[in-house]
Amino acid sequence: MVSPNLAGYQAYQKNKYETASPHRLILMLYNGAIQFAGKAKDAIDKKDIEKTNSFIQKTEDIIYELISSLNLKEGGELASNLNNLYLYMIDRLIEANIKKLIAPIDEVIGILEELRSAWEEIGKRGTLGS
Repeated sequence: MVSPNLAGYQAYQKNKYETASPHRLILMLYNGAIQFAGKAKDAIDKKDIEKTNSFIQKTEDIIYELISSLNLKEGGELASNLNNLYLYMIDRLIEANIKKLIAPIDEVIGILEELRSAWEEIGKRGTLGS
């Protein structure tokens, strides 16, 4: 049985995602990927293979969601470059997962933070509907 407070919280969380603008949703994806990648690093430090794998897969899932949000037909070179960058990050995460290395995860986090920062700037300029 779900407590009333938990049910209310779950409804709030669902509504938060369903009512967010496309710009805000991308920011949420970047934030989630950065968060899960950080947790993957912690799991590697603790030698927790199961959690490492889980958090890296969650990070990859979010990056695949970012890939699926690209409009490669209309996005031109920018969309193509982002697609290639996302695929590169997936490759680095796979390497990190196989070899249990932190350095590739740090690299991915750095790229994600730069992309998030650029995306935030686009939102501030009103270039995209937010």
